[in-house]
Amino acid sequence: MSLQRPVGSDHQLARLLQIGVVLEEVVEARADKHASVSADLDPAVDRLLDHAAEESEQHRRALEELIAELDAETVPFDEIQTLVEAQYESDDEFDGVLYDQLCNEETAYKFYDDLIEAIETSETEFSIDRDRLLSTLERIRDEEADGVEEVTELMEERE
Repeated sequence: MSLQRPVGSDHQLARLLQIGVVLEEVVEARADKHASVSADLDPAVDRLLDHAAEESEQHRRALEELIAELDAETVPFDEIQTLVEAQYESDDEFDGVLYDQLCNEETAYKFYDDLIEAIETSETEFSIDRDRLLSTLERIRDEEADGVEEVTELMEERE
């Protein structure tokens, strides 16, 4: 599924929103994992990870609400969390934690930015309100951009 073309159907929109849910689940699980295995985390990094996990959960729930209106289902969070724990070795070094979080925030920002553009260029009539859809995705994208800034500032403070 390419985000280089307009979104052409409710089904395609649901699948793209499901990708967003999985992305948020991975970010949430990774932030939780970093926080739980890194005993000597700087308090600022610990707060950043807590905020990232909470924000990802809020984003996931907002996306799930949109998906429910499209009559589709999402992948349960506990399945994603188990996959992350099985496949992901957490780097508890300060720089590793922050670089990982920066990558997560940038990836999410880019995904939502591309998805918004694909919806805006689409002429498809979706079964959910386009304005609400776009405003939800724009809010999430903007929060991801704020996350990139927060991580970058924290990294710069440590240099």
